[in-house]
Amino acid sequence: MKILFVTSVAVITPDPAEGRRLFVDTLGLPLKHPEGDDYYFSADIPGSRHFGVWPLSQAAEACFGTREWPSDRPVPHASFEFEVADKGSVVSAAKELQSSGYALLHDVRTEPWGQTIARIQTPEGAIIGISYAPSLHESDKVG
Repeated sequence: MKILFVTSVAVITPDPAEGRRLFVDTLGLPLKHPEGDDYYFSADIPGSRHFGVWPLSQAAEACFGTREWPSDRPVPHASFEFEVADKGSVVSAAKELQSSGYALLHDVRTEPWGQTIARIQTPEGAIIGISYAPSLHESDKVG
């Protein structure tokens, strides 16, 4: 697998308001959120493509389709996503991870916003995503 860059880093929190207090109120990071959503994020922090404060309930929904994190898995505190060249590379990376003994949290899928992603969980509990987000490659196109 060939990782191109770190796509995203997110802190995962069971208490979204408390979780973002440090990053928004104290550090003053320019985190924004879609209306009605507790996921605060920014693509405008130098050195980071995407940084967020991700509610645990949304991480559970993204990985398992339920708002409760499964009790038989370590509760994650962070998520890291790594970008690959295209959708096919996500599929190949998922197969490589599985052949190396890692269980996918979910099969490769394309999200409504166009990102194709597969996720695993580290023994320490971090969520690791291998993804292809077309919007992050738009500047690569010559035209």
